[in-house]
Amino acid sequence: MKKYFIQKTPFVVPTTDGKLIEEHHGSASTNNLEISIAHMIAPPKWSEPYQTPEFEEYTYIIKGKKQFIIEGEIVILEAGQSIKIEKNTRVQYSNPFDEPCEYIAICKPAFDFTKVHREQ
Repeated sequence: MKKYFIQKTPFVVPTTDGKLIEEHHGSASTNNLEISIAHMIAPPKWSEPYQTPEFEEYTYIIKGKKQFIIEGEIVILEAGQSIKIEKNTRVQYSNPFDEPCEYIAICKPAFDFTKVHREQ
C-alpha cells in the first residue's frame, strides 16, 4: 500500500456566486475530517455573508487581492501574503476589486458547512 495519495480529481463545490472551489483534500473529496485544502478563484466584486466558523482558516493569495473583515477590522491581502484566522472569529470574505483573486484555503479541522455559521 502506498504511503501517499496524489489528488487528480478534486471535488468541485457547486456555487451560485461565480466562485470556483476545488477541494483537493477534505470531507467532500477524500473523507478527511481533520483538514481541508482547496484551490479557489473569487471573481471580481464577489462577497459572502459574515460567518463565525468553528475551524481555523489559513489563506494564501496566489494572484490578485482579497479583503477580510475580521471582528470589524478590514484587512487586505495581496499575492504572496497569507493569513491565519482563529476558529470562532467573526469574519467576512470578499473580493471588491476589479481582478479575480486566486488563493489556497486550508481549514483545520476540515471545512464543514454546518460549522460555518453564516449570517443571513
